Amino acid sequence: MRRFVLPSLVACAALALLALLSFGVARQGNDASIDAAVARGARPPAPSPRAALPLLGSSATKTLTDFRGKVVVLNVFASWCEPCKAEAPVLASTQRRIASHDATVLGVTYLENSSASQRFATREHISYPVLRDVSGNFVRSFGTTGVPETFVIDRSGRVAALRRYQLDQRWLNRAISPLLTGPA
Repeated sequence: MRRFVLPSLVACAALALLALLSFGVARQGNDASIDAAVARGARPPAPSPRAALPLLGSSATKTLTDFRGKVVVLNVFASWCEPCKAEAPVLASTQRRIASHDATVLGVTYLENSSASQRFATREHISYPVLRDVSGNFVRSFGTTGVPETFVIDRSGRVAALRRYQLDQRWLNRAISPLLTGPA
């Protein structure tokens, strides 16, 4: 029995390595992702699920296409997320600066109840619209798996830049400045 243990372990390890390698090759070949397109300098269309999302603090609903024609800084956040709290002042000041350029920050809460989201918005002085993604489907259409994540969308509804972790003012300025002054 003992002489079969080592060969069995080696065979299992080889199978696991082969499965991991296959997964890595399959994932690497998928450059249809938003991330890969933006990295190549392309501007892929922003996903736009048909379902309207509830607007925080209102009975209204909105879709991403309702913002077409504006530059949109779409920020996915949650009230319990420390990096989200840290970037909230950057987003709030950016909203004040870009609103006169027909642009907006658009918050999207990720799998969170409205009372926690409303408390966060009040505490962080959020004046821009916030949509509630109760099911997580909207956020997942962007490939999002965590928070915070930010997508800069041009006036024609294409993703011009993205950040899959906490943003800072410098990155945000670089991402939106050409969109505010240049062609769509």
